[in-house]
Amino acid sequence: MSANMEQPNSWLMNTKPVSQQIVAVIGAGTMGAGIAQVAAAAGHPVRLMDARSGAAGEAHQKIGGVLQSLVDKGRMGAGERETLLERIVPIDTLSDLRDASLVVEVIVENLQIKQKLLNEVETHVSRDAIIASNTSSISITALANGMAHPDRLVGMHFFNPVPLMKLVEVVSGAETSTEVAAIIYDLAKRWGKTPVHAKSTPGFIVNRIARPFYAEALALLQEQACAPAEIDRVMRSAGFRMGPCELMDLIGHDINYSVTLSVFDANYGDRRYVPSLVQKALVDGGRLGRKVGKGFYDGTPVQPAAAMKGRADTPIKVAGVGLLAQRLADLLESAQADFSRDMGMEWTGLQVGEVALHVSDGRTANELAASRACRNIGVIDLPLSNGNDRAIAIAFASSVQNEHRDLVKAALGNSGLQPVELRDVPGLVVARTIAMLINEGADAVYQGVCDEQGADVAMKLGTNYPAGPFEWLDQLGIDYTLAILNNLFNAYRSERYRVSPLLQHSYWTERIPA
Repeated sequence: MSANMEQPNSWLMNTKPVSQQIVAVIGAGTMGAGIAQVAAAAGHPVRLMDARSGAAGEAHQKIGGVLQSLVDKGRMGAGERETLLERIVPIDTLSDLRDASLVVEVIVENLQIKQKLLNEVETHVSRDAIIASNTSSISITALANGMAHPDRLVGMHFFNPVPLMKLVEVVSGAETSTEVAAIIYDLAKRWGKTPVHAKSTPGFIVNRIARPFYAEALALLQEQACAPAEIDRVMRSAGFRMGPCELMDLIGHDINYSVTLSVFDANYGDRRYVPSLVQKALVDGGRLGRKVGKGFYDGTPVQPAAAMKGRADTPIKVAGVGLLAQRLADLLESAQADFSRDMGMEWTGLQVGEVALHVSDGRTANELAASRACRNIGVIDLPLSNGNDRAIAIAFASSVQNEHRDLVKAALGNSGLQPVELRDVPGLVVARTIAMLINEGADAVYQGVCDEQGADVAMKLGTNYPAGPFEWLDQLGIDYTLAILNNLFNAYRSERYRVSPLLQHSYWTERIPA
């Protein structure tokens, strides 16, 4: 911030009581209406505006309907509803913003259109007012370019639906005042949200770290490793509320693809964020997801396939020691399966009859079979399964006969597991996805986008992941995580799978003699 820039005496958000801190929201769509509702619920007078005539009034009515449903369910009193609605006043012109303490922009995701609006807003509010953008991916630094007072612009990225989702990314651009970022952080907490600080880089925290969740699924589909329903099933079984394919259908492939393009372009074509030809084909074909009734799915629920049943006398043995072996044992125990343990084995996985299923470390079953000079080898996915549907991906070396494959699937099915056979691809589904989420989180921290705690909080609250990247790293360990990433890199020879310098640093730090 330049030394000669006019400084505010004090920000209005610090000097007025809440009942006088007017919050203006520009953009009366779903997100804007949600922000208006949350601000009003916190006691602020709210001004709601939209470029389309009548849109703010319509949004006000919709908010009333949402609140009435809460009243009907006994979660809000009728008087409270009326008070909240009275705080929200639709307005028509920017001149009505003159008394605002905070203006939140929630319009179309277009840099030039947003810049034009922000410059106009500045001419109608006092120097002491803070201006925030709800952009999900556009640089706050770029949005501030051209503003008379760029120090007062901050990102305040909410997640949909705003009244329910707790996370708010507080995004600082190059010119954003640290005091402004702190004020908005505290404000979000007073609004009942969980804020995290983020630096203005492509995708911020959530949209950046989440890219591999979609990208690895799309890569598997492009490699014809399996079907969308199979990917979704094993990911749900690993603790995710939705699989990546059904989630992309819900988000909309046009939106998801657009965000991927934005992050890819903003990172100068970094291969870690390369868009998918599979998703482009869906967009080109108009299969945009649930909003049009067709995407990966045609609007019909995904029904899990029944596990193969067969001979019940095929023995199952948990091989090896350590966390992954214990997870396999716990998984079989939860299914009340009959199995034994052999902690003397030099590898980790399941011995099912004559077939050794190694827990995936990113190598294919064929590579393992060749390196061990053994024909009957397969791989089993990272055992994170929790819940009733114990679906887990497996794959076999090409040397494993169909008879043995069927015996393995039947034995696992009889034991309460739900084996999903994939083509023999590196890292299967869960192992490669979790490792890549860890890697992306590590890069975000390494580059100063957020800290480790912020990354974990953001991904759990912003995406409902069962854990954050650094929580998974603590669970799995640096050695196993790097093994997956390095083996993926060796298989694909792509920058996409290169190990984050932060993880490399941690790996070597652990090996420095005391």
